[in-house]
Amino acid sequence: MKKELLNIALVGNPNSGKSTLFNALTGLNQKTGNFPGVTVEKHSGRVRIFNPRTSERHNVNFIDLPGTYCLFPKSLDELETYKAITDRNNDEYPDKIIVVADASNLKRSLLLCLQVLDLGIPTVLAVNMIDLLERSNLKLDTVRLAAELGIPVIPVNSRDRKGILELKQALFQEQVGEARLFEKPEQEYPELTEELKQHTGSVNAYQAVLKAANYDLLSGESEVEGLKQILRKHGKTPFSLQSEESLRRYRMIETILDNCINQVTITRALDFTMKLDAVFTHPFWGFIIFLSVLFVVFQSVFSWAELPMDWIDNGFLMLSEQVSALLPAGAVNDLITQGILPGLGGIFMFIPQIAILFAFIAMLEDSGYMARVSFIMDRLLRKFGINGRSVIPLISGVACAVPAIMSARTIKNRKERLLTIFVTPLMSCSARLPVYTLLIAIAVPDQEFGFMNLKGIIMMGLYLIGFIAAIGTSWVMKWLIKSKERSYFIMEMPVYRMPQLRVVGLTMVEKVKVFIRDAGKIIVAISIVLWGLSSYGPGDRFSKIEAHYSDAEVVNELGEQEAARRMSSEKLRNSYAGIMGKQLEPVIAPLGFDWKIGIALVTSFAAREVFVGTMATIYGADGEDETGATLKARMRNDKHDGSGLPVFTIAASMALILFYAFAMQCMSTIAVVYRETGSRLWPVIQFVYMGALAWLAAFAAYTFLS
Repeated sequence: MKKELLNIALVGNPNSGKSTLFNALTGLNQKTGNFPGVTVEKHSGRVRIFNPRTSERHNVNFIDLPGTYCLFPKSLDELETYKAITDRNNDEYPDKIIVVADASNLKRSLLLCLQVLDLGIPTVLAVNMIDLLERSNLKLDTVRLAAELGIPVIPVNSRDRKGILELKQALFQEQVGEARLFEKPEQEYPELTEELKQHTGSVNAYQAVLKAANYDLLSGESEVEGLKQILRKHGKTPFSLQSEESLRRYRMIETILDNCINQVTITRALDFTMKLDAVFTHPFWGFIIFLSVLFVVFQSVFSWAELPMDWIDNGFLMLSEQVSALLPAGAVNDLITQGILPGLGGIFMFIPQIAILFAFIAMLEDSGYMARVSFIMDRLLRKFGINGRSVIPLISGVACAVPAIMSARTIKNRKERLLTIFVTPLMSCSARLPVYTLLIAIAVPDQEFGFMNLKGIIMMGLYLIGFIAAIGTSWVMKWLIKSKERSYFIMEMPVYRMPQLRVVGLTMVEKVKVFIRDAGKIIVAISIVLWGLSSYGPGDRFSKIEAHYSDAEVVNELGEQEAARRMSSEKLRNSYAGIMGKQLEPVIAPLGFDWKIGIALVTSFAAREVFVGTMATIYGADGEDETGATLKARMRNDKHDGSGLPVFTIAASMALILFYAFAMQCMSTIAVVYRETGSRLWPVIQFVYMGALAWLAAFAAYTFLS
């Protein structure tokens, strides 16, 4: 009987190109990177594949599982893979598995492959990055390897989409002969195996032994205690089971590879990598090069994005004026021109910077440089309670804290994982970028120092401040969190490669789409709500204001234009939004913030980038702006009530920038911290700590610069 949906899981070592192969098979533009630990959750994509044997099309659900070196999990992401292919009650339990092997390190990849084969699940081996062997004039005998393993073996190059069609067709091939069982626990430990099968209810002998070797991962206390007693009775421990099995498997793998491939020599790609690593991983020059790379990135983000940002800003301004002229005066006109369009402008204006930033990140990941950053940072980070593997979440936090925190699952030490989760939100994410850009443009003059731009220097400084705050916080927290678990850092260094323009382009497009889709929905929704709160007030306040400024004597005294301006300003102060901002003013006044900024602080707790849309809406509803003025001009010209002094001075702007640099203003981040830690305490402590740090930093900056 033909199954309606075939579940096919992709498993492989970290950095084996598994996620890239997943994209090639499904057409989905999932994020991939040339460093271990990118995939920290399983991803799935459904496609229809033609079966040449039956001339039918099958619905196939490909599942991209987190990378793992073997089926003895040492971290949460490896545990995800272990559960997915051993739990038959799982809805997506695989009908077949594609083991993705790194052609440059077949010995290690085959360890996982042999374990999967012994689970009894039909398997296809995809030997990826076959180009690395070809460059060194080595040839893998895939026919011989298929005969040795008893499964189809397909050479592929997922980056160039080579071998993808052959791999799809291999999914419907019959097994090559009979798949071998490489681990025979019934022969090694007959009595132990029989007891374990009875205790676990597993038909597969290897799966029963595997469960015993991983009993510390099981949640059922009675089952765990039973497994402990059985192992103790036969003089075995989880460690002895794992080590003995690994030794036996590696002896088999060496024999298999001796028959299928020539003696491995250093490839030209590896030789080139070693020469570059002598510089890029140097204890001193490695840091200098890394800081130089960051400097170039942030200079480019500001310099290259400035012109298109101004075009977009002015474009939405012109559109608002045209729509206002076309539509009849009234609430609908105001809603569109003062609520919706300013909100949309606040989204699209920052697309150039987001696209450029993620283009650089994609190039660094795809080239293999990010793994070197982890390596050189390990020595530094250990002094602060974390290790080099924490660099991946910290650098990913520059993009978004949510997936960055999830990627901390690759950290095996629980204390270091908690510390990384706690400090990652201090890294300046892309949601802060629109806030930084707007405030820097208002407060910082256009000043050049040769090829350097002052705004770019300040932007880089903000990202460094976030990093310093993160490792400083980690240093303090490491004394508060006690753990006896030993820490170690092992990471494979991939070879250097030229970044693929297609991958870089797809990353840019995907990140812009995510920003528009996710942040955009929130920004527009809040802009509309905020327009309503800014346009209406309680009781008869608005009617009294209108009556006062419509009085003939007031109009004659002030002039018609000035009377209209003051009426609009007075209405905003007495609107629901104005009242809400006034309630916050005593708390934020020491920071140099007025009630308008107070409104933005509240609304941006949904997402930091909402600040820009809020400012656009508030200043669109305020009658004090000049016709045709951009948002930056309106904010730059705004004055405090009573004193008449500018609101956005250098002191106030820098204080506001620092507040956003440290404050935990992201509900999604709070939710994912709760999910990853399994405790309400951690996100609460994080929120309070970062809020206090933000207020104190803003107060210090305002006081010093004033």
